[in-house]
Amino acid sequence: MKFIKGVVAEMKIVAWPDAKQTRKDSSTVIMTSVLYAIFFGVIDLVILELLQLFIF
Repeated sequence: MKFIKGVVAEMKIVAWPDAKQTRKDSSTVIMTSVLYAIFFGVIDLVILELLQLFIF
């Protein structure tokens, strides 16, 4: 019970972000993920082409 009361007390003092900040943070995460996916996709294609050129 002491743990639950502690959790409830801590949750009351948490500063939750508003909807605007949540959208901003979510779009940042999504855009970063997309950019990393594109980057690693291009690197993968380059490495595959180099391997096919020299090995296969």
